[in-house]
Amino acid sequence: MPPPALLIPGGRGQLGADLAAGRGPGLLHAPGSAELDITDSGMLADAVDSFADAASDAGLRPVVINLAAYTAVDDAESDRATAERVNTRGPAELARLCRDRGMPLLHVSTDYVFAGDAVEPYEPTDETGPRSVYGSTKLAGEQAVLAAHPRAWVVRTAWLYGARGANFVSAMARLCAERETVSVAEDQIGSPTWTADLARGLLELADSVARRDEPAARVLHCTNTGSVSRYEFARAVFEELGADPDRVRPVATADVPRPAPRPAYSVLSDRQWAAGGLTPLRHWRDALRAAFEQHGAVWGAS
Repeated sequence: MPPPALLIPGGRGQLGADLAAGRGPGLLHAPGSAELDITDSGMLADAVDSFADAASDAGLRPVVINLAAYTAVDDAESDRATAERVNTRGPAELARLCRDRGMPLLHVSTDYVFAGDAVEPYEPTDETGPRSVYGSTKLAGEQAVLAAHPRAWVVRTAWLYGARGANFVSAMARLCAERETVSVAEDQIGSPTWTADLARGLLELADSVARRDEPAARVLHCTNTGSVSRYEFARAVFEELGADPDRVRPVATADVPRPAPRPAYSVLSDRQWAAGGLTPLRHWRDALRAAFEQHGAVWGAS
């Protein structure tokens, strides 16, 4: 069967770029926020309608993958109204439109919906407890999407990095070039996830739901496997850059306060992902090595 047609709101960022690259030929529309403002109900309805019609005319199975989000975690603390519009109300309206046009929706969410005080990987069914405006608006968006559309799936992920845009790897690469030493929190634990690997997982899920070979669970976790502290992750980035990892110094999160609290523990279990017949992602260290093999020049690797 041909691959599904894809509409990807928020598709100009690092994950959207990798989705488009991994998708190959076929009907794909990946607008950025300037082209498709998810908070503009009229614009959103027009985009969904025209995409549904184009997919129908081409005889393709349509799937929507929502990447549009307000991800400025610290700014959200003082700009709740915007975060709510983008992370909660926009996805809810998108889910209603997809339901009315009979199109499945994959909605990408975050580890920030959890409190971060666990000691073992979070399952999708574990109690949530966001401690930031960003996390609370993303959780409300998840709930609204699932309530509005019976064929919507939430995919939570964490610690994303890619060749495009700002992320932890690009920040470490910049600081490596600018400073003799870099201080990084050693008490934040998570699973670094390469956007190219996540994109492959989302495309596999999109194909599955388009064929109605659907996971029973409607909330899934998808990250590269394994876990590491921010400090050890930074050391691994320095190693890939060809720099001395001892230039990275460990500090406590409390020593570098930010407006929004960060989860201390962000490891997500992929048990439900695998149970749905989907391919688990590779270990985070293998993914980082592959990312540098492909994009090392972007980050200034020697």
